[in-house]
Amino acid sequence: MRKLSVFITGIAGFAGSYLAEELLAAGYRVSGAIYGDEPLDNIFPFMHKLDLHPLDILDSGQCAISLKRLRPNFVFHLAAFSSVGQSFKNDRLTYRINFDGTLNMLEAAVGVKHLRRFIYVSSSDVYGTFSPRGKTLTETQPFNPSSPYAISKAAAEHACRFYHRYHGLPVLIARSFNHSGPRQNDNFVIPSFAKQIAAIEAGRCQPVIRVGDLSARRDLSDVRDIVHGYRLLAEKGRPGQVYHFCCGKAVAIKSVLDSLLKLTPRPIKVKTDKRLLRKTDIPILRGSNHKAVKELGYKVRYTLKDTLSDTLNDWRERKPEQEHNQLC
Repeated sequence: MRKLSVFITGIAGFAGSYLAEELLAAGYRVSGAIYGDEPLDNIFPFMHKLDLHPLDILDSGQCAISLKRLRPNFVFHLAAFSSVGQSFKNDRLTYRINFDGTLNMLEAAVGVKHLRRFIYVSSSDVYGTFSPRGKTLTETQPFNPSSPYAISKAAAEHACRFYHRYHGLPVLIARSFNHSGPRQNDNFVIPSFAKQIAAIEAGRCQPVIRVGDLSARRDLSDVRDIVHGYRLLAEKGRPGQVYHFCCGKAVAIKSVLDSLLKLTPRPIKVKTDKRLLRKTDIPILRGSNHKAVKELGYKVRYTLKDTLSDTLNDWRERKPEQEHNQLC
């Protein structure tokens, strides 16, 4: 029997690389889009198992040609400008990549025969601030985006719903909460902490870790759980629906840092860096995964301790030349 085929945009990225591994292990034929000279380190160990295609998602013609030629059974659209913090400095680029790029992929997917599902990966950041501030969010929570990144993701979700209603495209939306793990770059909080600790242990930095706001509370998952959810969504999800992928608990960033510091024998001081503070930060994000658990059989398999330990070990094993944007 011919294997079912999938196409992943952003396959060489953090979550994209884990999704490729998840799908390969499940027996799918996996192809994916790579952009320009982007690093392929994340997929290098299993790249021989993948069918890779150069693609700029901002080129609608390229998107149409690629999907028409490959005719995948499933499309996972992960390619995005993914840093909330960096989106404030690159707002127009964020809107172009995250909205126009998604629109091009949706348009291209309309003409694909035998397409079973189009999975769009969104973000809990679309919720922004809300009241009461400590509530557990469900998929029906109204949008109130407070960053260019969040605005672009919310707009792209509206485009997905339109293509489902008007064109009958089998779109499903994965609204993911914060997730981390090995391979994630240091624009994100956990790998930023882990990178600094690893550099201090190696004697490349003074024993001081620079941080932003530690009071924010986040629903933190392991990327390996999240991509497992994406596969379940493709296999069992209902087109036109939105599903949360999260663990259902909010953890203070200070607690995350404290846990990481317990994993190192080195005494390290903590110093607030004003450059890392945001004008608009969401104080707390916690989601309900009840819908994904009930309809898809989603499970949380990795503990936060697993995620932190594996991420720190990943940075410990990296060579100095692999560490970009040194903080010290």
